Amino acid sequence: MYKLAKRSLDFIVSLIAIFLLLPFLLPICIVLRCTAEGEIFYLQERMGFKNHKFKIFKFATMLKDSLSLGTGSITLTGDFRITRIGKYLRSTKINELPQLYNILKGDISIVGPRPVLEQDWLLYPDTIRDKIYDVKPGLTGIGSIIFRDEESIISKINDEDPHIYFKRVIAPFKGKLEMWYQEHRSFLLDFKLILMTAWVILVPTTKLYENWFKDLPKRNF
Repeated sequence: MYKLAKRSLDFIVSLIAIFLLLPFLLPICIVLRCTAEGEIFYLQERMGFKNHKFKIFKFATMLKDSLSLGTGSITLTGDFRITRIGKYLRSTKINELPQLYNILKGDISIVGPRPVLEQDWLLYPDTIRDKIYDVKPGLTGIGSIIFRDEESIISKINDEDPHIYFKRVIAPFKGKLEMWYQEHRSFLLDFKLILMTAWVILVPTTKLYENWFKDLPKRNF
């Protein structure tokens, strides 16, 4: 019943949001077409529900060949691959709005674990990798909220390879967060996560989630 109701809500909300945001999204499409490399959307294969892959939609914010440049799938603060307008779209999370279409299609939900590239999915511990997409991925979720500053965190490491650091530190903790979500998921939790997502966009340094979700896995880095 929960799954059916959640899917129905995802469909209705995403459909309404697309219509309401269309006057706002169209100018962004025009600006993207006229700047940088002229690309509007960025389609990328991600891991989805039950580990089935799908194409995710985003506004283009990086160079087309970004995966083969620099640090690959990991983005750092001030990354040279990010376009000028892309920097703004990423900081406000506007670049994620085309995923409303993915929600409408049923690829992802509004709330759930973020869908990642297969190469990053393979960095999760085996026990997490087998379970993380037992629920449908989401536009936002507890991992997205707590790792709002992931680029900054990785940029502050010293001599360690960012991919090794992600596998050693970030992936295991993200996995614990998503297991926490699966254990506690409910409409109330989803609603609170949506509100918290809006809050962390407005106040990126906030730690309010520590008060809202008191039984979260502890972050030690």
